[in-house]
Amino acid sequence: MKVLVVGGGGREHAIVMKLSESPLVTGLYCAPGNGGIAKYAKCCPVKATDLEGMLTLAKELEVDWVFVAPDDPLVMGMADLMRENGFRVFGPSKNAAIIEGSKVFSKNLMKKYGIPTAKYEVFTAAEDAIRYIQEQNTYPTVVKADGLALGKGVIIAQTEQEAIDAVRSIMEDRIFGESGSKLVIEEFLTGPEVSVLAFTDGESIAPMISSMDHKRALDGDRGKNTGGMGTVSPNPYYTKEIAEQCMREIFLPTMHAMNGENRTFRGCLYFGLMLTPNGPKVIEYNCRFGDPETQVVLPMLETDLLEIMDAVENQKLGDLSIEWKKGACACVILASGGYPEKYETGKEISGLDDMGQTAGAAVYHAGTKLTEDGKFLTAGGRVLGVTASADTLKNALDAAYRAAEQITFEKVHYRRDIGQRALAAKK
Repeated sequence: MKVLVVGGGGREHAIVMKLSESPLVTGLYCAPGNGGIAKYAKCCPVKATDLEGMLTLAKELEVDWVFVAPDDPLVMGMADLMRENGFRVFGPSKNAAIIEGSKVFSKNLMKKYGIPTAKYEVFTAAEDAIRYIQEQNTYPTVVKADGLALGKGVIIAQTEQEAIDAVRSIMEDRIFGESGSKLVIEEFLTGPEVSVLAFTDGESIAPMISSMDHKRALDGDRGKNTGGMGTVSPNPYYTKEIAEQCMREIFLPTMHAMNGENRTFRGCLYFGLMLTPNGPKVIEYNCRFGDPETQVVLPMLETDLLEIMDAVENQKLGDLSIEWKKGACACVILASGGYPEKYETGKEISGLDDMGQTAGAAVYHAGTKLTEDGKFLTAGGRVLGVTASADTLKNALDAAYRAAEQITFEKVHYRRDIGQRALAAKK
């Protein structure tokens, strides 16, 4: 089987590495890929959002499978286009990907089908949203752009002024473009956050190992929200009892709700959960593997990923037993100085071997470029995900940080406290 992976970040590198373990895979391609992925798959310079260009590439390469990893092409309908042209695809159709593509859709879906989530209101005019904020007068409050915004479309406002500024910047200044034409304002939930990715074919749902993301840029959960500065799995707050409750009250009801709307979801459905004092609630859905959660979930997968893809596409997931490794996994993100705001690229990375790896950990490249003379340069805000697995979370974190310390580039920045909350929870 020849597989084309669409995308070019750390998530796609983790997918490529997992697929490279499969004896069923005879050819691996990635578009556009990056410097690290280029060592394990043939990279092709086609943008992830270029639907026609990607279709042409898939035909030229004569691939058997297309794995559409990022949100944008899924929401645009790349999976449909590929299926219409005879390719097997991992990834939901356009009409199912709306579960991430529109916060308004997903919130209304949860309300209609009784899936636990934060109380909310939807707005199409900034003045109405501001009036509502002032009437509610409860802070923090959560302001969300309706559409995709590179994982940055959620603002947690601590004061009335911050909330008003958030509304104006999203709806009037359009900092997230058309994603800000509608707005969701919702109550602020408290409790531990949990990410759960799940394979689903619309008939069965198979949750993966849980994980804990670290969104803030700085130690102690301070600083700006980012796409994610590190992750650990499993999440110690996500007990067996809570997992069973989530299956009953959230996972299965979501799958059935999508079927009920004629939007059957086949692929990876991501549940962003908050374990509130009133039970687990959904913060958000994603229509694909999370980033960087994928970097601590897929390394723990024992079952052949291509076999799972096949079961999902053929709606035979219920016939497959998916096995996971014991122990824990930790990922530390090495970012460019200044991320998630202004940062420089093109900095040479030292401490990596010829394959873009370092001893004692797996290094997933998120934003790197490979030069003609074999050097790796920074090419994004999040640059590398340094990931280690071990028998315990502490040992996995120690190994990830030991490996991270071997890698340097100008103004490298990473958090030094990834997994500390998880370790404290285990005590």
